[in-house]
Amino acid sequence: MKLQESFSAALLNPRTPPPTGIVGYNDDIDRRFAVYSNNVQSGLINALATSYPVVAQLVGEAFFQAMAQMFIQKYPPDSPVMSTYGSQFAGFINSFAPARSVPYLADVARLERLCVQAFHAADICAVNPGLLTQALDNPEGLAQLHLQLHPGVASLQSPYAIAALWAAHQSLGQIQGLNPRQPQSVLVLRNELRVEVFTVSSGCAVFVHLLKGGNTLGLAAGHALEADPDFDLGQALALLISHNTITGLQPTHEALP
Repeated sequence: MKLQESFSAALLNPRTPPPTGIVGYNDDIDRRFAVYSNNVQSGLINALATSYPVVAQLVGEAFFQAMAQMFIQKYPPDSPVMSTYGSQFAGFINSFAPARSVPYLADVARLERLCVQAFHAADICAVNPGLLTQALDNPEGLAQLHLQLHPGVASLQSPYAIAALWAAHQSLGQIQGLNPRQPQSVLVLRNELRVEVFTVSSGCAVFVHLLKGGNTLGLAAGHALEADPDFDLGQALALLISHNTITGLQPTHEALP
């Protein structure tokens, strides 16, 4: 086990020599190990670039590769599924001093992680429209109703214009004149095989976040109104219904926030 740990550590750090005990066809162990190490690191950096293309575009290739190199040394992969790698990247960026000149970078990374999760989320059918209508037309049980959302649905609030920044790098918006310090809240979901990002009110973002956390409709709506007095429950429900994001109904007791 000690050899495996030292091998893994050396594999992800180009400044660390190969661990003792490794043998090969000739005496050129250092060169052969360096080639293998470089291939592994390049693969992980490419995986991060695939998951965070907008982050990479915002800082440039050289900066991104240097930042990713430091990330993989601190957070080596713990799963063979590369789509899950890099879940800590936003937190890492937030504490990465050289990235402080791009204050919105961590939140853009959070948005891109939600997009990756939405793309790979399980396929679950929306609830029967008739059952949904029946449940929503029952005012007595409405507050205690749990709405189960599609696993790919998520919301995010930011003090920065993360949706506009994301869209501008998808050829869906303009970067000229964009004010990155404009607060935005977003809803992320998957429409068939396409991930979509919508700008929503802060109240709607809170509402979706609390529903995803297992809270009742009444509690989620109450907190949404506290966060945003202009929150419109009907509009929020219409948005979720129109995109087939409600996958289950369960009348239960009030959950904790």
